[in-house]
Amino acid sequence: MQRRKFGFHDFDVSALGFGCMRLPVIDNQPDQIDEEKVAEMLYYVVDNGVDYIDTAYSYHREQSEVVVGRILKGSYRDKVNLATKCPTWLIEQREDFDKYLDIQLSRLQTDHIDMYLLHSLNKDVWENLLKADVFSFLASAKQDGRIRYAGFSFHDDVNTFKTIVDAYDWDFCQIQYNYMDENFQAGTEGLKYAAAKNLAVVIMEPLRGGRLVRNIPAEVQEIMDRSGKIRTPADWALRWVWNHPEVTVVLSGMGKLSEVKQNIETARTALPNSLTQEELALFEEVKAAYRKRFRIECTGCEYCLPCPQEIVIPELFTRYNDASMYGTLDSFRNMYGWIVENWGDPASCIECGQCEDACPQSLTIREYMKEISAAGKKE
Repeated sequence: MQRRKFGFHDFDVSALGFGCMRLPVIDNQPDQIDEEKVAEMLYYVVDNGVDYIDTAYSYHREQSEVVVGRILKGSYRDKVNLATKCPTWLIEQREDFDKYLDIQLSRLQTDHIDMYLLHSLNKDVWENLLKADVFSFLASAKQDGRIRYAGFSFHDDVNTFKTIVDAYDWDFCQIQYNYMDENFQAGTEGLKYAAAKNLAVVIMEPLRGGRLVRNIPAEVQEIMDRSGKIRTPADWALRWVWNHPEVTVVLSGMGKLSEVKQNIETARTALPNSLTQEELALFEEVKAAYRKRFRIECTGCEYCLPCPQEIVIPELFTRYNDASMYGTLDSFRNMYGWIVENWGDPASCIECGQCEDACPQSLTIREYMKEISAAGKKE
């Protein structure tokens, strides 16, 4: 197994990490984890050199930590770097940090967490944690040995990312990164910024939630096939991430043993700067092919806001574009109720034209509202 140095610390970790957010379940019930299958996968990855295991308080409706703790209890616990995450949205005061960490230690059946992250930071969450005296908590938890290394996972813009990086002597951070998300959230700029500060950088969503490996468009597959390399879409996508020397660990939410074996094989040879110029050019073609599948050329400038009907137009466009690009319109329909609840109902558009008057791209927003509304209806 390929190993990479963990930031400024004098030890290394496996380049592949086992993510515990998408474990196999029984009867499609998120909280009914198939423990037998998970145990088979976890024991296999550890026996084959993977020593970074990542879970969180909330995963699988709060059952992921429980199952992972049972499986690792005993000799396997000492063979891994166990990572989990503080449920930051539940923190209201200083005492809450200790409350939830102690719950997690109990669930995981361990006396310490190797890599402890503040989960899903954005500007608002970060400001709330500062008010709750997060630095005091981290210092205390490190000093008494309940956590060894402190980090955070992140979902916001790159400037907010830099602010958080600079606010504390972090050991590591975790960001979303894949070949379609170079400029999304922290992106490449954030990756290089954190690495320059000698932080270990853990990558989540290297396959963009599976979108880069399922429903591959014919034009994208043709580009990959033209390379002459016999590689799966997952192999291509993971190699792109590992090609970056700033990356420490790439998390993969593997759902079955065959995926585990394939990813371990990829990790063994996907070394930093190992992609050829021809292969890097191929990725540029693939990205261009995906972007041609965009339905709406929205830049997210938000000039269209506020909408009198409280429709968050750029968010709706982003989610519709995503579904169009990656062939996931069925999923878009399935979660349409949640989308409407959070970002507004395009069917409620009163066609006032205020958004179109303000749009610098001259988008026909009123027509797109109708199109999105139609796309969200169950067939």
